[in-house]
Amino acid sequence: MSTLELKELSHPAGEVIKIAAGKTLDLKSQGTTTLPTGSVLQVVSATFGTDTSTTSTSFVDTPITLSITPTSTSSKILIMVDAPIQSASAGTYSARYTIFRGTASGTNLGHSALGFANVWDADGNSNAGVASMSYLDSPSTISSQTYTACMRSEGNSSEAGIMGSGAKATITLTEIQG
Repeated sequence: MSTLELKELSHPAGEVIKIAAGKTLDLKSQGTTTLPTGSVLQVVSATFGTDTSTTSTSFVDTPITLSITPTSTSSKILIMVDAPIQSASAGTYSARYTIFRGTASGTNLGHSALGFANVWDADGNSNAGVASMSYLDSPSTISSQTYTACMRSEGNSSEAGIMGSGAKATITLTEIQG
């Protein structure tokens, strides 16, 4: 096998550098490779189907949680959560949903009281919806980061819930080159 050492590899405008069929260009085997800002570095995702509910007026954890380990302190983490949600009460109250870095005792990435999403119960019956929440986080670390969907009730014995029976909730974490 021969070794070809180059200081820089370029091509004429309008041309493409091609790799022969069946061959691989391994950019990680001999050092580091820097991708352009905005490049996707890794994606992790999980699906949950467990019913859970709370009457707590403080945010509490749901089973929708996932961890990712950033490869650089400049990386951004795009968190996306889609979950079937519900509110049930005897009056006019709502359920609030948000994303925390860590758990409900960590950092609320949404509004401190309102979160990212809610569903109203205006008639004393259970009302449902879908919470589609997203946030671009800058954790500034290469330590593992956990993100958790959390929920809370507005009070008066109202109930906030994630519906899992037959419905699925998903969380996706995408590391993006900063």
